[in-house]
Amino acid sequence: MVCRLSYLAGMGLIAIWAGGACYRSAPTTNDTQILRRAIGGEPASLDPAAVADFFAYQVMDDLYEGLTVESASGEALPGVAESWTIEESGRLYTFQLRISARWSNGKPVRAQEFVTAWRRVVNPKTASPVADNLRLIAGASAIIERRASPDSLGVSAPSDHILVVHLEQPAAYFPQLLTQSATYPVYSDSSARSHLAGDHVSNGPFALAQWVIGSEIRLVKNSQYWDREKVKLNQIEYHILTNDSSQYAGFRSGELDMTDQVPTNAIAALRASHSTDLFLNPLLNTAYYGLNLTTKPFKTNIKLRQALAMAINRQKIVEQLAAGQLPAFGFVPPGTWNYQGQSWSWATMNESGRIAEAKRLYAESGHSITNPLHLRLLLNTNVGIKNTAIIIAAMWKEVLGIDTELVIEENRVFLETRHDKSRWEVARLAWLADFNDASNFLDIFRANSPNNDFGYSNPQFEDIQNDAAKTSSVAHRRHLLETGEKIVLDDYPVIPLYYFVSKRLIKSYVAGVQKNPLDRHASKWISIVPH
Repeated sequence: MVCRLSYLAGMGLIAIWAGGACYRSAPTTNDTQILRRAIGGEPASLDPAAVADFFAYQVMDDLYEGLTVESASGEALPGVAESWTIEESGRLYTFQLRISARWSNGKPVRAQEFVTAWRRVVNPKTASPVADNLRLIAGASAIIERRASPDSLGVSAPSDHILVVHLEQPAAYFPQLLTQSATYPVYSDSSARSHLAGDHVSNGPFALAQWVIGSEIRLVKNSQYWDREKVKLNQIEYHILTNDSSQYAGFRSGELDMTDQVPTNAIAALRASHSTDLFLNPLLNTAYYGLNLTTKPFKTNIKLRQALAMAINRQKIVEQLAAGQLPAFGFVPPGTWNYQGQSWSWATMNESGRIAEAKRLYAESGHSITNPLHLRLLLNTNVGIKNTAIIIAAMWKEVLGIDTELVIEENRVFLETRHDKSRWEVARLAWLADFNDASNFLDIFRANSPNNDFGYSNPQFEDIQNDAAKTSSVAHRRHLLETGEKIVLDDYPVIPLYYFVSKRLIKSYVAGVQKNPLDRHASKWISIVPH
């Protein structure tokens, strides 16, 4: 069988099949268990306290394990903790750690290593981008906001295998939160957080064997992992491919078994003739543009911010993306547990009315088509993200006369640059839920959040979030969170664009991948099916 790949200028990759699709043959025995996965960017770090990008999360789910672990379908299961009890108030958890839990160097996983790791995450000196994920733990907010010492965090280790956790309020989602990388333990020897394969120590199903920057991350089965009998794969090769066309080419040629992207222009053909390869998964993820509120032109100009939001035709964007994405007129996505997403009051306005209002607000903001505004739009290297930016820039130009400069950076560089507000006026960002709760989306708008790249601050919003964090009433908490989202939307610190659908290609011989709301597909549950 022959597979030819050709490239047409300006059109991306077009695959031409001679005699059918190209596949790597499935193994004939159980001995070959190597999974070749593509990830669309270089992980910024493999340190649980520093991980904040989707690419790193995929690898971290293989290297580490928290007190709980997610099943293939997204349910929280016992992990390092074999069991736990919950005090009647719902605020006190006592975890019994497995005596068989081991680090990849054979040493036991101790409860104190969770305590040390969590204190490190909330310590402001660490500047952890995932510190907000631990706000539920008693004392965390005060520590993050520099009002208390990290030692005051509500977690303790009475013995090597007992961990006690005090919460600010009852939270049904707490066991799932414990599957997130912010809650992973860190080996007591801090030098083991090195990215070097020989030095890295982790406690998950796999261990780091090699990391070639810009090319590949290779993991091998962790022989010390407590649940190793359930792990079928012997090795995982993460191929770092930022271009979705490159991933597509690798999949079609048989060099990849699984991708994390699919070229938009290939989806229709795949649906028609290779639908079993195409894996589409709606998930809790919002794509948005953050507006730099620390300086002109947006700092005090809410009408300008609203004009930019109204000038975008979101329906055209999702039609171009072509994978079932939904237009976003609010920030918290549909499907979020016990929550009704909020939206702008003009969300149902017709096209002509929306454009007319955008032009009116733009004029009242002090700008005009004859005196155009110039914006720098920061984004990471990705064909789909770039194409969407081009479309939005054209809309802003046509409706408002704005000139937009695209500043495109490799992902690791972008993750740093987005914190430097002198480099951009608008940044393309996205938030994928760490756990299924509206607070995970809304907490990024707190003034002290490390994910508040846009510089938003509203005392009324802060008060409502604090009240929501303290209430034990599920209904009242929901009302407070919904009110908080409405405040954020009315302030326009960000421009939501669309709610994601994950797009992957998966070979027919790859078993164990299931749809789930957070799009997590840990390799622990995956295997290669022999003939």
